[in-house]
Amino acid sequence: MKDMMTDKSVILGRPAGRNSTGDSRTPSTAHGNLSEQEIVEAALRVVHDDGLDKLSMRRLSRELGVSAMAPYYYVSDKNELLDLVATAALAGVTAPDPTLAWTERLRILIDQIDERLASYPGLGEILLEQMLRKQRRLIALVMEILFDAGFSERNVLAAYATIHTYLFGRSGASTQDPTMPDRTGLPEVVARATSHLDEVHGCDIYRFGVETLIAGLRVQLDRQLAQES
Repeated sequence: MKDMMTDKSVILGRPAGRNSTGDSRTPSTAHGNLSEQEIVEAALRVVHDDGLDKLSMRRLSRELGVSAMAPYYYVSDKNELLDLVATAALAGVTAPDPTLAWTERLRILIDQIDERLASYPGLGEILLEQMLRKQRRLIALVMEILFDAGFSERNVLAAYATIHTYLFGRSGASTQDPTMPDRTGLPEVVARATSHLDEVHGCDIYRFGVETLIAGLRVQLDRQLAQES
């Protein structure tokens, strides 16, 4: 992850395009009258219902009610399918009202993204790796808010990397309510904290994390502006 964040080619490299091999296939009735939209919608249903790890070309063909080979006429492999699924899942994310304070705008944007990650289990794990290469519209929405706030170019990059790591990295951890099956023999400080497990829920942890992240960014901005003055 560190290498990906520090490699400028990840951010500045040429975006990957579909059918890079030059294949210019045209849909036809011989392949079940499918459209790319139907394929993506079916894939999203599978991910929403069963999680990303259950999505395969064979599972997709069953969802569509077509032969196992039919989807390959429209998408070359599972990697291309995952790119399309990620793009479709995030398509509804919109830019917050520009008249709001930058902290509010950032929170609204992060909440929108998190809502979609929660709707499609496993999607965050893909986006953690492919976001900088494929989902550039979303990156631009985040960075625009940071630039408007007054962050320097260097700090916009660092701030985005921090947001990226928190938002997509947390999907690899459980978002369910925290539990500790065996509380016997715990160190005293752990026992004190975990005595509140029944009161703390996944949404509380998410809210605490986002508020901490934004508060930290505000402190960093104040420090930058003080150094510039």
